[in-house]
Amino acid sequence: MTTIKVNGQDAGLDGVPVHTSALDWLRDRGLTGAKEGCAEGECGACSVLVARPGIETPTQWTAINACLIPVASLDGQEIVTSEGLGKSTELHPVQQEMAIRGGSQCGYCTPGFICSMAAEYYRPDRTPPADGHCDHEHGANGFDLHALSGNLCRCTGYRPIRDAAYALGEPAADDALAARRSSPPPPPVATKLSVNGSEYLRPASLSDVLEVLAERPDARIVAGSTDAGVEVNIRGVRPALVVGVDRLSELREFSFGHDEVRIGAALTLSEIEQLLAGRVPLLGQLFPQFASRLIRNGATIGGNLGTGSPIGDTPPALLALDASLVLASRRGERVVALADYFTGYRQTLKAADELIRAILVPLPLASMSAFHKIAKRRFDDISSVALGYCVEVVDGVVRQARIGLGGVAATPLRARATEDALTGRPWTEQTVREAAVVLAAEGTPMDDHRASSAYRSAMLGQSLLRFYAQHLAAEGVHA
Repeated sequence: MTTIKVNGQDAGLDGVPVHTSALDWLRDRGLTGAKEGCAEGECGACSVLVARPGIETPTQWTAINACLIPVASLDGQEIVTSEGLGKSTELHPVQQEMAIRGGSQCGYCTPGFICSMAAEYYRPDRTPPADGHCDHEHGANGFDLHALSGNLCRCTGYRPIRDAAYALGEPAADDALAARRSSPPPPPVATKLSVNGSEYLRPASLSDVLEVLAERPDARIVAGSTDAGVEVNIRGVRPALVVGVDRLSELREFSFGHDEVRIGAALTLSEIEQLLAGRVPLLGQLFPQFASRLIRNGATIGGNLGTGSPIGDTPPALLALDASLVLASRRGERVVALADYFTGYRQTLKAADELIRAILVPLPLASMSAFHKIAKRRFDDISSVALGYCVEVVDGVVRQARIGLGGVAATPLRARATEDALTGRPWTEQTVREAAVVLAAEGTPMDDHRASSAYRSAMLGQSLLRFYAQHLAAEGVHA
C-alpha cells in the first residue's frame, strides 16, 4: 500500500490518478492552506515542507512546490502543511510573527510564505552573523530572505513579511519539528501505482531503472519535476509511464577529489550548493540566480541538462568548467564532454535508453570565473542570455579561456571564436574590447518575447567587458 505521512497522520494513495499533483491531493483531503496560483512553480502559494536528508542534521525540513510534483513521488515520505505547523491551542512562531506584524495581507498566499519561512526557521545552520552585521537580505537572526524568493505576494506590503522573518528567534526546546531533525527522514521506497492505464514507478535501484528504460524508452524520467510538472499542469501532458529517480542513491553521489568533482545527477541544486560550500566559485555565483529557493529545493542538475533546453542556466556555467556527463544504460556507462552533448534544439547525444548518472567537473579550476545572467527580473526568471566564464591568466597573458553561452542559439554552446581571440593575448582592455566584438557575433540569436536578437548580441559583448571590469575590481585596479 502506498502511503504518505501528512502532519503526523498516514494517508493512502491507492486509486489516486498517477498525474495528480501533491497540491490537488492535499486540497482534496481538506488541507486547503496550500493554494494554486500559477501551477508552474513561480508563485509559491502551494509550498509545503518535506523531510529530506540533511547535511548539518539527519533531516532537514525542505520547502517545495506542491503543485509540481506528482503525489505518487511522496510515497513513504513525510510532509507538513501550514495546517500542521501550529498546535490546536497556539500558533506556530512563524504564524505568530506574520499575524502580529501584519504580514498576512489578503491571506491567499500566506500559507505558502509561512511554509517557506518555516523551512528557513528550522535551517540547522541558521545562526546570527558573528560580527552582528546584517543587510537588507539577511537578518540579524541569520534569516536569509532569499528563502522567500519563490513566494510572490498577491498584494502590497513585503516589509511586514520581512519584519516577521527577521523577528524569529531559535526554536523552543520542546519544538517537535526541530527535534525531528535529529532522526533520519523516511528512506525511499519502491513504488508502483497504476490507475486508468497510466503508471508511476519508483524502482529500487539504478539497475532496475535501466532495465525499465531498455524495455520502455518512452518512459518519462522525473526527479524534481520542476519541468515535467509544468507540462502536466499547463500543457496537459500525460505520459503513460513516469519513472521517479529523485531518491536513487546511485544518482546522489558526491565527491570532491584531487582531479575532479563528481556530482550526482539527482542531487538538488540546493544540496549541491551546500555540498560545494563555495569551492567552485562559478557555480556559487550561478545558484542564487537559478529560479528560486523553492525550485532549487526540487530541481536537479541532471534534469536541467536532460531537457536539452537552450536557455537552461547550468549549461553555460558547466561548459565554461569543461564538464562531462556520465551516461548510463543497460549496455554500460560512457563519459561524454558537455561541449559535444547538445546536438540540436532539445536534442542531445543521450540515447532513449540512457540516463544521466553524474556530472564531472575537472580540477584544478581557473583562477578567474563568473556567471552572468541577463533577464527581466533579478531573481526567479528565465534567462534572455546567460554566460559562464573560466579564464586563466599567467604573467599577464591569457593561457586559457572557456566561455559558455545560453539563449543565443538552438543549443548551449562554447564561444570558440572568442576563446581563440583571447588565448595567447595580453589580458588588457584592448584585447578584451577586440574579443567583445567577436563575442557579440557568436551564436544565432533570435527575436522572441524575452529579448530581440540585437539586444542579445549587444549583451554578449557587454558581458565580456563587465567580466574584465570585475577582474580589475577584484585586483583593486581602477579601469
